[in-house]
Amino acid sequence: MLDAELSGYNRPLDYNPCVECKLCVSACPVGAIGADGHFDFSSCYTHNYREFMGGFTNWVENIADSKNAHEYRSKVSDSESASMWQSLSFGANYKAAYCMAVCPAGEDVISPFLKDRKGYLQDVVKPLQDKEEAIYVNANSDAEAHVAQRFPHKIIKRVSKSVRPRNIAGFLSGLPITFQRHRSEGLAATYHFTFTGDESYEATVTIREKSIEVKDGHIGKADLRVVADSRTWLAF
Repeated sequence: MLDAELSGYNRPLDYNPCVECKLCVSACPVGAIGADGHFDFSSCYTHNYREFMGGFTNWVENIADSKNAHEYRSKVSDSESASMWQSLSFGANYKAAYCMAVCPAGEDVISPFLKDRKGYLQDVVKPLQDKEEAIYVNANSDAEAHVAQRFPHKIIKRVSKSVRPRNIAGFLSGLPITFQRHRSEGLAATYHFTFTGDESYEATVTIREKSIEVKDGHIGKADLRVVADSRTWLAF
């Protein structure tokens, strides 16, 4: 409850505030924001939310899998341990959020960008691009390839996938957000899934032109048919 009368209420914007500068594209260390507007949720989540639940779980697994302190330190640096401790003590930290840091849209921040774009790039964007830091990626992902090509001075750290489905519906709905479009280049295939056991379900997954589509039931002609017990598939 508020103890004062409100003088006004927020309203949805009736215009697009984006100035189409593409600075978010150039600053994102994992390439989660494409120049064509595509957003890679998996790449962003894996790195930027490293110290939220998914990354925290992976950190705990590193502790559990380590035989001793020396082995743990070979997997996790002192600064990473300190960062996780800070997140546990004061609230989870975002690893990047560089897209928001460099965005010039807004009345309070757009003036320096419009007055001196070159200076804005030098003072705001370039330090983030040049920063030597650990970048968290899934193995063989679009993000890993992007870091290696665009930011070779940054340290690539492979981590286990933190988006884990608990049921078949979650698995299927999660495919579009974990899909690696650049890794699928040249692939054109239709898959029919038949899940049995605890969750009986049929679905069609189509990958074509670096995009994925998931539909209920078996649609069209399948290039590959997969029949699996639902519980076994989720464990796999």
